[in-house]
Amino acid sequence: MSVDLYQTGVSGLLAAQQQLATTSHNIANVNTEGYSRQRAEQEARLGQSLGGNYFGTGTSINDIRRVYDEFAQKEQLLNQTNLGFADGKHASLDQLNDTMSTMGNAVMTSIEQLYQSMNSIADNPSNLGLRSMALNQAEILSSDFNSLNSQFDQLERSVNSEIEQIAAQISDISRELAHINNQVLQNKDLSVAGQPNDLLDARDKLVSELGQFTQVNTLEDQNGVLTVMIANGTTLVAGTTAFTMNVAAGDPDPSKTQIELVSANGKAVLDGTKIGGELGAKIEFRDEHLSEARAQIDRLSLAIADTFNQNQQAGLDLNALQGLNMFTDINAGDLMSARVLTPSTNTGSLTAQVAITDVTQLTDSEYEISFDGTDYILTDTGSGNQTNLGAPGAGTYNTAFGFDFVETGGAAALNDKFVIRPGENAASLMKATLTDGQGIAASTPVEIRAADNNFGGGSVSIVGVNDPVAARANDLGRVEVLENPAGSGVFAYQVFDTSNVLVSGGAYTPPSQQITVGDLTLEIEGQPSGLAPNAPEVFNLVDAFGVGNGTNALNLTQTQTQGILNNGRESFSQNLGITTSTVGSKASSAELVADTADALYTQAYNRNQETKGVNLDEEAANLVKFQQAYQASSKIISVANTIFDTLFQAAR
Repeated sequence: MSVDLYQTGVSGLLAAQQQLATTSHNIANVNTEGYSRQRAEQEARLGQSLGGNYFGTGTSINDIRRVYDEFAQKEQLLNQTNLGFADGKHASLDQLNDTMSTMGNAVMTSIEQLYQSMNSIADNPSNLGLRSMALNQAEILSSDFNSLNSQFDQLERSVNSEIEQIAAQISDISRELAHINNQVLQNKDLSVAGQPNDLLDARDKLVSELGQFTQVNTLEDQNGVLTVMIANGTTLVAGTTAFTMNVAAGDPDPSKTQIELVSANGKAVLDGTKIGGELGAKIEFRDEHLSEARAQIDRLSLAIADTFNQNQQAGLDLNALQGLNMFTDINAGDLMSARVLTPSTNTGSLTAQVAITDVTQLTDSEYEISFDGTDYILTDTGSGNQTNLGAPGAGTYNTAFGFDFVETGGAAALNDKFVIRPGENAASLMKATLTDGQGIAASTPVEIRAADNNFGGGSVSIVGVNDPVAARANDLGRVEVLENPAGSGVFAYQVFDTSNVLVSGGAYTPPSQQITVGDLTLEIEGQPSGLAPNAPEVFNLVDAFGVGNGTNALNLTQTQTQGILNNGRESFSQNLGITTSTVGSKASSAELVADTADALYTQAYNRNQETKGVNLDEEAANLVKFQQAYQASSKIISVANTIFDTLFQAAR
């Protein structure tokens, strides 16, 4: 029995020693990130039968387990991904909000000051100093648009750099995970229950780091080897094989870089909308929020340039010449070509351009034109709405969105696609092209004066001038509108030249109607009911040019408050204010989401730590308990030795 007692004491001593070692390991790693506390699983050895009874033979440690809750770990991982996405989006939107707040206010101020300068010219059109100041303000405005676009470019480059860095980090993590999988496989003995706990902790820590960057799912096989999937189920680590991430130029837009998963068999482009985590947030910011803000600023710059240019074209400068463009022509060749992006996957040879036809109809959407073998199909990529433009070969295709699609050469092949951005490069290429203040077309060429005998409620006004020099030279005398018979509601108009020869005429249908006469577009409004048939309402067309005529400049100043953008619902200032406030609202909302995600992650982390974290008070108590067990087992061995010596002496 003394031998059995000795073995029992030794088993207890060894078990206590292992318990002490495990407890000490826990205490040493109390501050180790990702460490799961370990516990020595102790059990009684099988009893020994003697004399009809079973006598205990001691104890043993059958496993060193890490305290691990798979559900809590996955909950923490999920919230880690959500936090990475929320923080990444918030940080980027904050930068965009700062840019819009600073540069947007500068653009707003420049718009107001340019209109103030034009208003001064309307009051004193012959003042060359005021004209020079207006051109200077036009240069400042175009420079502010250029600067704002440069800030967008800088943000885009910064985000692309972050995307590249994150992709490199994911690749590093992938290789480390594959290496740990290999170590786990080499250290795994299927004949025993033990596991390489510290390796598993290191692997879980890497998975958690990966979860910050992208959505992660894992699957462990019977050998303890982990398969890691990211995004929408794309395998990143398969056993001991690691795939890596690569960043490639976008197609057709090189600046919208794409994420590729690289394996021995080739490359596969990942869907940026399904990646999740911080990487997904950066891609969403670049492709959605930044692109939307850029498109709105491009559209605004187009509308301003077009409004000022059209006003210039409708008036006469101090030299009685038609006004030249004040800003870059919105349909300049380089701008028209830049609006069409052609993917490298197209097999056809078609080249095309986009011409802006109506800035009031432009949206901030991006479009795609595809050839289905029969017709061109225009798709609004935001809403998904489609429009059939017709078969190839027509040359120019009108749309209801303020632009025309123009074929310039070659032919489309089946399934060829073209990305359409109506405002592309508008803000970056906007320039003040008018350099001589005398060239500001402040004067109208022609004006309409109602005859003194008119007494009806109607009017005739000039709403468009094709060629102000030609319009001034046209031999037009007057427009007559009459109701015949009186009170019938049936109206007609007639246009006479200065020799009293009838030039044009027709029916007029109230309340308004536009007519084109020579180089003028006139609008008849109301009911100019004269004493029919011999006393029509008369509106005389007279030469209006003069260095003191500022009517055309005055007409321009009225566009400051007119609804021009979004189907005439928003003025320039309103549109810019809405764009700025929308970005600010997104940034504020992203901050709230980030705060919520941080709180949820903290809760999930704390719940996980309650299970796996090291509690020093508990470990200190265990240390004392196992120390006492060790001392007691030592005492058993000492007693066994004493008994053995006594028996040995008695035998002598």
